[in-house]
Amino acid sequence: MLLKNKCVLVCGGAGFIGSHIVDRVIADAPEKIVIVDDFSIGKDRNIGPAKESFERLRVYKCDASDYKAFRNVLESEGVDVVFNAAVIPLPASLVEPEKVYGVNVAIVKVACELLRRGSYETLIQISSSEVYGDLLYSPMDEKHPLNPTTPYAASKSAGDHLVLSYHRTFGLDVAIARPFNNYGPRQNDGTYAAVIPVTIKRILRGEPPLIYGDGDQTRDYTYVTDTANAIVEIHGSKAARGKVVNIASGEETKIKEVISKIAVHLGYKGEILYDKPRAGDVRRYIGDSSLAREIIGYSPKIGLEEGLRRTVEWYRNLHDQKA
Repeated sequence: MLLKNKCVLVCGGAGFIGSHIVDRVIADAPEKIVIVDDFSIGKDRNIGPAKESFERLRVYKCDASDYKAFRNVLESEGVDVVFNAAVIPLPASLVEPEKVYGVNVAIVKVACELLRRGSYETLIQISSSEVYGDLLYSPMDEKHPLNPTTPYAASKSAGDHLVLSYHRTFGLDVAIARPFNNYGPRQNDGTYAAVIPVTIKRILRGEPPLIYGDGDQTRDYTYVTDTANAIVEIHGSKAARGKVVNIASGEETKIKEVISKIAVHLGYKGEILYDKPRAGDVRRYIGDSSLAREIIGYSPKIGLEEGLRRTVEWYRNLHDQKA
């Protein structure tokens, strides 16, 4: 019950990881949960279960990079803890790099400055393994050099540096959770979607899967509920304060293998299309979660096979509802 009797705000709480953080926070019986989201990617359906199960939920359609608007929410609701999962995703940075970098950094800047000014007590920043860039050694721990290869990754790296600088300069109560490649129900399947929801959606529409590059790129896939649980546990660990903590499965999987597994789950036996590599695409990822195991006893509960089964089932049900 790490958040019992706290007022918890989840920035980006109607999004993919954010909505699962909300669900996990509910289990700790907080005094109140506040969601701030501009709903550019987040969806009301993502927080439907939370609305039904937790009556003390407040939802604000708000731009978290707007200092005055965000401050008003924090102070009017009496927020204690902020989980910041608000972000414009990676694919958008290949189309609108200036906007993505500027907004993502501004969100973190506002969160840090309002923490410094006493508008709330604790910030848990949600980072991304994209900050590491291409793998230099395996597995990638928190000491791995940061070498972002996209404007999105650069924005996440800059945000992490900013959070740590506020901790070191002003002694603020912060921690950074750095998930590797998340997947699961509610992941954005619209504009700027990631490979797993895109592949599922294409097959359900009767279209062949599409791989950018040769498909031998690897990722470290972590099911979203394992990530959300770890993020809340990081909040509860004093040993995590002022630190970056990786959240990963420790397993390296090729993208073409993931797409093949999705095809099997959906009974698809057709062709798979290939296109030129995506700009800034990282070749290999595999994370080291030793620190998370040490300080929060982290151990992922959902393996890739089971996670993909659950994910495919969720998107198939969503597709059937829309049909």
